This record gives sequence, structure tokens and C-alpha cells, in this order.
Amino acid sequence: MQDIRNWTEEQIPDQHGRRAVVTGANSGVGRVTALELARHGAAVVLAVRNVAAGEEAAAAIRREVPGADVEVRRLDLASLASIRSFAADFTGNLDLLVNNAGLVLTGPRPPLTVDGFDLQVGTNALGPYALTGLLLDRLAAGKEPRVVTVSSIVHKWRNLDLNDLMLERSYTGNRAYALSKLVGTILGLELDRRLRATGSPVVSVLAHPGMTRTNLTPRAMADRGRLMRAASRLTSLIVSDVEAGARPQLYAATAPGVRGGQFFGPRGFQEVRGPVTEVRASAQARDPGNGRRMWATAARLTGVTYL
Repeated sequence: MQDIRNWTEEQIPDQHGRRAVVTGANSGVGRVTALELARHGAAVVLAVRNVAAGEEAAAAIRREVPGADVEVRRLDLASLASIRSFAADFTGNLDLLVNNAGLVLTGPRPPLTVDGFDLQVGTNALGPYALTGLLLDRLAAGKEPRVVTVSSIVHKWRNLDLNDLMLERSYTGNRAYALSKLVGTILGLELDRRLRATGSPVVSVLAHPGMTRTNLTPRAMADRGRLMRAASRLTSLIVSDVEAGARPQLYAATAPGVRGGQFFGPRGFQEVRGPVTEVRASAQARDPGNGRRMWATAARLTGVTYL
């Protein structure tokens, strides 16, 4: 494995011959991830809900990296039908899947997904679980294949309650977001256990960006009061820039010798910002019993069964 100390995107090895799918690649750390993969030679599929925004991002990447091999495909992780359509239409090789797309909502409960899931739990956890399963055969045939699950430090703020996975008893946007990231982290670690058990060549790793200056938090605060919006703007002054926020997932996606189940994030205080380092998931996320139960629940809810 590369020396992780002071690692930057300049140390990404040559990615020519590799093909990557990056979800949510039209903005934020997803866009930076797609850009850096393309800069180092990978063919990159920008899997996005908003195709127009995706095309703008792809055009910007081509301007910065002339000749970059980037394409845009529609994917709505809040819709199992969209996920199945994306996977069914996906042809050719696949070597890297970065489950980056995320939704942060702090206001009142939004409408459920078309499949009846809490919007954040569906988008941030159950959707990526289904997408990974539907693309797994193509990944298994890939070159040094990896799946990167993008988590968050807030996954440590919640406990798993499978009897209230959609927060029907007590909903707040913050709880739903933290729960969605806990569920995603549990599934990413359980994916590693199952891949190892079957001898699959696919490696499942995790990363989180710390607190990063992206468009997610201001958008999440848009329906809140003036004080909360002001607090969001103040926080944006002390967190990492988006390039630094993308480094943990870029390391997870590209560094030689990365092992399944590893988790990368910022090295600074409370993992809010700083250089890349290996971090530790919460006890709830690491619990194999939670992994088995959550995997079975995700399979039942999505109808996607694998491993």
C-alpha cells in the first residue's frame, strides 16, 4: 500500500485501461473524484439524477483534461426502477464503482421514495446496495475491481433499529441522514465480509470526506430559518475544501494494496479535516450481527439478492 502520509491526488497511479462509475458526479466530491480519475486515464461514467448538470460537469472535465473519456448516464438512486434500468443498459467492462451520491435533508420529512423508503435512507444506503449487486458480475470480471462506499462521520451518531428503519416513530432530517450513513457503512463492511467468504476478486472499501465545503449543506439548510442558514455559512469557512474532501475516496479507489474493509478519512481532530488516514467505523457499523441483519433487510426491501 502507498505511504498514506501526505498523500495527494498527484500520487494516483496510472488509470488507463480502467473504467469507473461515480454516482453523484455532477458536483462536490463526486465531481472532483470523476475529474481526478479521468485526469489519470480512467474512462469515467458520471451516474447522475440530473442529466443536464451531469453534461455540464462532463464538459468541464473535458476542458480541464482534453481527450478525457467521460460519459453521462441517468441514475436516480431513489428509484429501484431507475437503478435496474441503469444496470441493464450498462455494457462493457467495469473496474471501479464509487457509491458517492448522497442526499442531506434537515427539514421536515420529505415524501417517501417511489418504493416507499425514507428518501435519505433509500438514496444513501438502499439504492447503492441494489446498484452494487446489479453490477457485481461486471465488477468481478474487472481489473483489480473495487467498490468504494462513501460514508460520513455522522454514522457514529446513530444506533441501528431495524424496527424503525424509516423513522416512522420519530423523524428528524438529521436523524434520517445519520441513520442512512450508518446503514450504508454497515452494508459496505458486510459486503467486504461476503466478498472475502466467496473468494471474489472485488474489494469493498469505505471512505468519508470529513466536513467539506460542498453544495449539500447549504441546500439542506435552504428551508430552515435565517439563523441556521447563517450557521451553515459560518461552518463552511472552517471545513475542508472539496478537493481535500475527495482525497479519502480517491485513495480508497486507487491506492495500490488497499485491503477490503479498510476505511479512510481525514486525520485531523474528530476526523473533520486533514490529510488522509485510515479511520475506524463505529462499533454499531462493525458488528457482524448488524451486518447480517441489515443485509437481509436490504435484500428483502429492494428485491436484489446477492452473495
